[in-house]
Amino acid sequence: MKLDAELRFAVADLYATYAACIDDGRFEEWPELFTDDAWYRIVARENYDRDLPLSVVSLKGKPMMRDRVYGISSTIFHAPYYQRHIISTPLLFVSEEAVVHATANYAVFRTKRDMDADIYNIGQYLDEIVSTEGGLRFRKKFCVYDNDIIPNSLIYPV
Repeated sequence: MKLDAELRFAVADLYATYAACIDDGRFEEWPELFTDDAWYRIVARENYDRDLPLSVVSLKGKPMMRDRVYGISSTIFHAPYYQRHIISTPLLFVSEEAVVHATANYAVFRTKRDMDADIYNIGQYLDEIVSTEGGLRFRKKFCVYDNDIIPNSLIYPV
């Protein structure tokens, strides 16, 4: 796969779709941005850098992601809040196997209706993206957050 302008736009569109899906609360669409066997992981920078397996969230495959969505919409009770993602332009590298390796910085802001907005999570996406019949999809998405403490519980995808 050649790294050209069309691929760059397609990757940018995938990131924009990812952020809008979560920010708009369309969580049922979120697993469809991944391959069937994708690995989604939210991990602290310290654990990632030391190659430690402990993660806040580690979902392997769409069934686990759909289960997470079910939990968000049906079993987890919390004060409602909004998330807004700011994602940098990703650095891209295409391997010989036509896998796009993308690295992008992200910031997630959280707002509760009766409170000031706060910075919820800041880090880096380390992604593997592949071309499928349905378009580009994440094969691996690691959300490596820089802060040691996540305020309250982590409910929505980052």
